[in-house]
Amino acid sequence: MRARDRVALVTGAARGIGAAIAARLVVDGHPVVLADVLDEVEGTAASLREAGHEARAIRLDVSDEAQVVGLPRALGAWWERLGILVNNAGISPKPEGRARPVRDTPTEEWRRVLEVNLTGAFLVSRACIPPLAARHWGRIVMIASQAARTKSRIAGAHYAASKSGLLGLARRLAVELGPEGVTVNSVAPGRIDTPMARGSASAVNDAFLADIPLGRAGSPEEVAAVVAFLVSDAASYLNGATIDVGGGSFMP
Repeated sequence: MRARDRVALVTGAARGIGAAIAARLVVDGHPVVLADVLDEVEGTAASLREAGHEARAIRLDVSDEAQVVGLPRALGAWWERLGILVNNAGISPKPEGRARPVRDTPTEEWRRVLEVNLTGAFLVSRACIPPLAARHWGRIVMIASQAARTKSRIAGAHYAASKSGLLGLARRLAVELGPEGVTVNSVAPGRIDTPMARGSASAVNDAFLADIPLGRAGSPEEVAAVVAFLVSDAASYLNGATIDVGGGSFMP
């Protein structure tokens, strides 16, 4: 199959890492569906179309099962051509630029983060399995976090727990879907220069950057390059793996 025959669905694609992934995949020739709850997803997709690429936007709250069930209708003729899913949608509440300690975390905030970051990835992955398995070729990529791989002084407990769960979900899906020709891998970004990262207090960010051997934050495009490899034929024997993209801030 050619890239144009493999439609990619990227969640949380309005900005940041998701937008960069969508931009890289359309350049590689994939028709891309950008899904997000934010209004700006329309403009992000429009800019890709203006550059001559096949891109469309849909409004999607990944934690809303009814909306996720409606994906085949939303994608229309593109649904049967689905070949790639990138689960990127995520939230990380930080009142006044800092994550709350567990003792001060409201239950509702805890639940909302897990609903979006973990349950959302479960719902969207489950919905996308039929068209991927039917073609006996597919790629699912989970955008996790360094907070799922080691300690974090920036991420809240709910974010760290949800991203850790995402790695477990990816491994289970890799076992289940491997026989169907579908691989499932994860990317764990460290400090990446995104609107979410800029939501942290400057002192918090500075302390994190000081511990990165490369001495800088990463770019969304650098994460997108790894995703582009994972969804390519060159990565056909990678399954259940986690790739750290953090400039050496975490070394297992």
